[in-house]
Amino acid sequence: MSSSPRFSVRFLFTADGWPYLLVPFIPLALVLDLGDAAAGLIFFAAAAGIIPTAALMGRATEELAAKSGPGIGGLLNVTFGNAPELIIALFALEKGLHEVVKASIIGSILGNALLVLGGSMLVGGLVKGGRKFQSFDSTTASTQVSMLFLAVAALLMPAIFELVDGRGLPDVGIERFVGDTTIENLSLGVAVVLLLTYACGLLFSLRTHADLFNPVEGEGDAGHEGLWDWTVRRSVTMLAIAGVAVGIMSEVLVGSISEASEAIGLSEFFIGVIVVAIVGNAAEHWVAILVASKNQMNLAVNIAIGSAGQIALAVAPVLVIASFFIGPGPMPLVFNGFEIGAVMVAVIATFVVSYEGRSTWFAGAQLLALYMIFVITFFAA
Repeated sequence: MSSSPRFSVRFLFTADGWPYLLVPFIPLALVLDLGDAAAGLIFFAAAAGIIPTAALMGRATEELAAKSGPGIGGLLNVTFGNAPELIIALFALEKGLHEVVKASIIGSILGNALLVLGGSMLVGGLVKGGRKFQSFDSTTASTQVSMLFLAVAALLMPAIFELVDGRGLPDVGIERFVGDTTIENLSLGVAVVLLLTYACGLLFSLRTHADLFNPVEGEGDAGHEGLWDWTVRRSVTMLAIAGVAVGIMSEVLVGSISEASEAIGLSEFFIGVIVVAIVGNAAEHWVAILVASKNQMNLAVNIAIGSAGQIALAVAPVLVIASFFIGPGPMPLVFNGFEIGAVMVAVIATFVVSYEGRSTWFAGAQLLALYMIFVITFFAA
């Protein structure tokens, strides 16, 4: 292996190093929080502070994955890829911010399926003088999309149950089903089924059909360019440090959401569906766009669609189950009309642009335009 890249001032201004420029926001957020500063300042400082901690978590995970082989490495990426957002959501659950949690679930699915995939296709198609087409494995992509479709369908069934039952969907930012044991038990049942499906997906992708999900010859090596050749011990240590830092920043961020939403004029719904979703996965989002610029579209598509599916199949049900043990009470898995409409359109759009196994920059631009339409709508909601 080539010599490890050195951490230097020059590295901080590279595509891999820019998140670490935000490290000063970590102590700044703590100082502002301890000093009872304005909630808006605390929120923005904590949001910026989460990005470098998530980047460090991603770096440590990648170093471990390179030494563990494709099977365990894939499991590590699955486990830690969405860890920052899961940690944020757990703190929000503890404070009873159910609508923020559910909005962040939908926001993550939309962000990965539209923002990340669209950005990857756009950048990958335009860099280096432009590429007419970029190819990726359509079988792998269709498998990921089918898993995402199943997960989204399951997430929507409690809402459909409420519509059929005649009680209608909740308004934006209003939770009307707390204490309803029927919908709580239904949500719990759906969560268990999703987790079982997720386990089957891991078996499928890491064991029985691992060849479909491993990078093609040459692309896997390119995907690991720039590794620092950390030992397993150092990688685990850095992963632990990053996890603690993400937890601290998440607690500060969540603690300021309610007051910050009033101070800066944004609803808790918008903060959850857009801001928290983007911040929690910022480093991972950037990696997908970066590898697409290197013409590694298999990896970019797997990160974008795969991460969306992981949110729906694993993170969402874990949060539902966790809500029975932390916070004021169970979180009913009933989404509002904006969330349902947006996620259904997003899954359809993802299928349309991925089923052929090749992409263009214009397809990416269309996905980004759709995401911006959702952002504008959510802002007005």
